Amino acid sequence: MITKLSIIVPVFNEGKTIHLILEKVLSVQLPPGIDKEIILVNDCSTDDSEAAIQRFIEAHASAQIRYFKHEKNAGKGAALHTGIRWASGEYLVIQDADLEYDPEEYNLLLEPVLKGFADVVYGSRFMGSKPHRILFFWHSIGNKFLTSLSNCFNNLNLTDMETCYKLFKTSLIQQLELKEKRFGFEPEVTAKIARIKGARIYEVGISYYGRTYDEGKKIGWKDGFRAIWCIMKYGMFQG
Repeated sequence: MITKLSIIVPVFNEGKTIHLILEKVLSVQLPPGIDKEIILVNDCSTDDSEAAIQRFIEAHASAQIRYFKHEKNAGKGAALHTGIRWASGEYLVIQDADLEYDPEEYNLLLEPVLKGFADVVYGSRFMGSKPHRILFFWHSIGNKFLTSLSNCFNNLNLTDMETCYKLFKTSLIQQLELKEKRFGFEPEVTAKIARIKGARIYEVGISYYGRTYDEGKKIGWKDGFRAIWCIMKYGMFQG
């Protein structure tokens, strides 16, 4: 039974758009009986993200919003570690602070859980008939390569290991010792979840409204090499 979904939002220099994604999160109608807990983790932004967050919280006093701030920039993974640690819902989902993913699709992620099939659900940008912005050929090749490599080490058949939209049973992910503080979070958590005996992992198709670098996209080629290292490290060793 699910009574609360924790929505973890790592924030770094998203002052221009953070209010837009939070409005979308608040407007989502989850299945009856499921409340939303929004956990915002500001990873020491250097723009006006904090002021924008505070304004939003003050304007939505009745919403369940918890705010945490890192005094030093530590990376997206570190922000997720903080959010995961404080999540109180039976399930949690990761939501980037940009506008690339649609919060209305939480219900797609929840469907296999509510039907009693899943403990973990990944939202794939590479399956289904949802809209996808056409960008970056080499990024798509890189994502598919990293996913295939991860699958080889973890004996999975995911189509999108690097997706932001990952929904976890909170008690499962909170038992993991997660170490990667930046974009290595994705391969690390995938490897460690795959290792949990009996964990039921599902995947559903989602839409994707990608950003260009001019629009604020942050991940780069160096993160791809780090991901390869993390896949091998956490796939071959307990780590």
